[in-house]
Amino acid sequence: MKVTIFGSGYVGLVTGACLSEVGNNVLCVDIDPDKIAGLKRGEVPIHEPGLESLIQANMEAGRLAFTTDTAKAVAHGLLQFIAVGTSSDEDGSADLQYVLAVARDIGAHLNEYKIIVNKSTVPVGTADRVRAALQQSLEERDLGGMGFDVVSNPEFLKEGDAIDDFMKPDRIVIGTDNHDAAEYMRALYAPFNRNHDRVIEMDLRSAELTKYAANAMLATKITFMNELANIAERVGADIEQVRVGIGSDRRIGYHFIYPGIGYGGSCFPKDVKALEHTAGQHGYDARLLQAVDQVNAAQKRSLLSKIYTHFDSNIEGRVFAMWGLSFKPNTDDMREAPSQVLLEALWAAGARVQAYDPEAAAEARRIYGDRDDLVLCESAEDALDAADALMIVTEWKQFRCPDFNHIRARLKTPLIFDGRNIYDLETMQTEGFTYYGIGRGESSRRQE
Repeated sequence: MKVTIFGSGYVGLVTGACLSEVGNNVLCVDIDPDKIAGLKRGEVPIHEPGLESLIQANMEAGRLAFTTDTAKAVAHGLLQFIAVGTSSDEDGSADLQYVLAVARDIGAHLNEYKIIVNKSTVPVGTADRVRAALQQSLEERDLGGMGFDVVSNPEFLKEGDAIDDFMKPDRIVIGTDNHDAAEYMRALYAPFNRNHDRVIEMDLRSAELTKYAANAMLATKITFMNELANIAERVGADIEQVRVGIGSDRRIGYHFIYPGIGYGGSCFPKDVKALEHTAGQHGYDARLLQAVDQVNAAQKRSLLSKIYTHFDSNIEGRVFAMWGLSFKPNTDDMREAPSQVLLEALWAAGARVQAYDPEAAAEARRIYGDRDDLVLCESAEDALDAADALMIVTEWKQFRCPDFNHIRARLKTPLIFDGRNIYDLETMQTEGFTYYGIGRGESSRRQE
């Protein structure tokens, strides 16, 4: 099947690579000529395990190509995927300018029946706006009777596991009001749907809401655990033991109940805000979503509070080692990352940071440039040198079993602020560290 994908960002590249891997002929289009030129050379602009090799293999096989030519892209595929960014506006609403621009571009070149597939995360009612934008472009060309269908096909990809999520989906949501369009979508996804039927067909608006509902639910689970962690800390309980106790309940489960220093990334923060904004537009005050957003923002400063308390608010001139910059492991994405909150607050207080991340150093340099109070280190060990304390910010696997003797020897003092609770309390006590976790009760406080 011939497929066109507008947008060569995270969702567009993963979708294009995976669809071409099962034999489809995929053409990805982007307005950024430098990005397209780089992709043609095999340079993938994002870090996602397995993606680069998948793109290169399918380019070599002739099933995946890249272009800036919109007319060529529209002519190519029966299925026209829109996979462009939808960042948050100042009021929290989703910015649809790029989605609607693509819709108008498709309409400007459409000469035969096409299925327009919204893959971008968009608020309820976007399919209607895409249809209207397309129709207006066609009418401007005196082709108002040209047929097309609009489908909502939200993505459910986790950064760091996106290839596996696409190839082995939990569900494939197809929102449409046309049976024939649904059948084309079923045929496209048949290779990923062999063991049992994962396709969930629904109306357009329900499909659009499903994506926001899923992300808001997961964000709420994370935030609720962080709220419990803050309570546990104050009453002398250990949230990690509480987590095991409630996770064993099958109605709750262990997924997304790990306490920490808040969620980040490109999805949860903006999707919670966008759903809250949509509710407000329809006269509903989504107080729970507001609370999720507020608690998460405060949680990003929880490690900072422990640092201020330990040092009696005197951190000017101190040096902190930071392990982890990305908002989660297996990505270089720092959007809305807790690391940014920590970095900027520590700098404002006059501290310096020696940071290490296996993938996100280049992104940190792009965001912050060269500055005297940030050293981007080549190794986790180098970040420790003569630092007053170590902060664990991202739970990369390589941080889980370090040589504690080595850490103790390179730090000024054996002090760890663990924002992801990756270390065992008894081990920390045995190794002689002063250890602060998240929600660890009395054990997380200063050990005299």
